[in-house]
This record gives sequence, C-alpha cells and structure tokens, in this order.
Amino acid sequence: MLKAAIVILVLALVASLGSGFYFLMLDQGDKTKRRTLHSLGVRVTLAATLLAVIIYGVATGQLGHRNPWDAGPNPQASQDSPSD
Repeated sequence: MLKAAIVILVLALVASLGSGFYFLMLDQGDKTKRRTLHSLGVRVTLAATLLAVIIYGVATGQLGHRNPWDAGPNPQASQDSPSD
C-alpha cells in the first residue's frame, strides 16, 4: 500500500511539472496570471508529502533494502577471525 502511494505521488509530481511547463509557455510572462506559481506550490507540497511518506516507510520498517550483495550489519565473513 505504501509503495502504491509513492508511485501515485511521483506520477502526480510529473503531471504537476508538465502542467507548470504548459502554463509557463501559454502565459508567456503575463503578470496577471499566476497559474505557474500555483503549479509550483502544488509541486512543492507533493514533494514534501512524498518525502514524509518515504521517511515514514523507512522509520516503520515497511521500506528498506533487500540487496543480495548487502549481508547486513554483521556479515558472516567478518565474524571469522584468522587463526595464526
């Protein structure tokens, strides 16, 4: 469920970026239209929400790494001491 929320937030960020570019090209610096600024505000809010969701996922343990090359905090090879 958390990963789906992250994907949705990333897609919303990309859509907001596209709409901001569209408004920027359409308005061409018109001072009375503030659609580009509103799009930036939406994008910043979405990015902050995405960051909060990722921090929550890592803090609760729902998000983490499961890399096959990472043996974890106590790898087996480092526990063996060489005998002289």
